[in-house]
Amino acid sequence: MKDYLDKLKSELKRTEHLFYVSLKYTRTVDVIRSVIQRLINAFDAGMEGILKKKQRRKKTLEIPEQPRKRCEVIKELFADDKELINFIDFYLNLRNIIQAKYDKAHEYRRNVKMITHLGPENDLDVNIDLLLEYYNRAKKFEEYIKEKLG
Repeated sequence: MKDYLDKLKSELKRTEHLFYVSLKYTRTVDVIRSVIQRLINAFDAGMEGILKKKQRRKKTLEIPEQPRKRCEVIKELFADDKELINFIDFYLNLRNIIQAKYDKAHEYRRNVKMITHLGPENDLDVNIDLLLEYYNRAKKFEEYIKEKLG
């Protein structure tokens, strides 16, 4: 279980570098997308660790390869854990953001943003402030996973 926690920590460390160093100097949408992708990777590692721990206890549990199916399994297994369900919903939202079509605005400036088109008349502006909020939420997920896997 320690290797999943280590992978989660390393992804968050990379995310932190992208956010505080790369984004600070480049201010491009590509870096914003990289930050979001690293957050997704961190959540993947944490969720896989939770499922592997559960699988060791329940020998019959099969872990799906597809991320969305993994989320369904976790929601079924931990239906009473509202905090984990909220993290899963956040993770699915990040996946929707990274897969959506997007436009760039104000690149190379402080207020760089990625405008994601999540649906008809449903646009989301991902800017530096929102990325910081996402990163902080991922750090809370890391603490949660430490508690669960530790």
